[in-house]
Amino acid sequence: MADGRQWSAEQLLEAAKQARSRAYVPYSNFGVGAVFMDADGHLHAGCNVENAAYGPTNCAERTALFRAIADGCKAGEFQVAAVIGDTDTPITPCGVCRQVMVELCAPDMPVVMGNMRGEYRIATVSELLPGAFTQKDLT
Repeated sequence: MADGRQWSAEQLLEAAKQARSRAYVPYSNFGVGAVFMDADGHLHAGCNVENAAYGPTNCAERTALFRAIADGCKAGEFQVAAVIGDTDTPITPCGVCRQVMVELCAPDMPVVMGNMRGEYRIATVSELLPGAFTQKDLT
């Protein structure tokens, strides 16, 4: 990591698992947890929050990122993220969350994707959304 802070996939996934335990999922019963580590090494956690109207539902990754921004973190300063769900293979962020990560995270930021069985894989933000729509596309 750029500032030399150490992290392990297992520790990040454990923090994401704790966030997952707080998910509000009365309709799908599919809880997801996520954490983003800021430049100071602090973790910002989020869980998915469902709504009966479906559209207002928010994913764990966006909850964590929006919380971090609201807490004063700056776009581009996140060091690593982790997301976890009860899936057969390591969970991946949805397309909307990938686009938000492109906006708020560095392209080379690692994203640890895991499941409740302890399996995980790591990819960068740019690997998760190649050819992403960015501010450069607005000019």
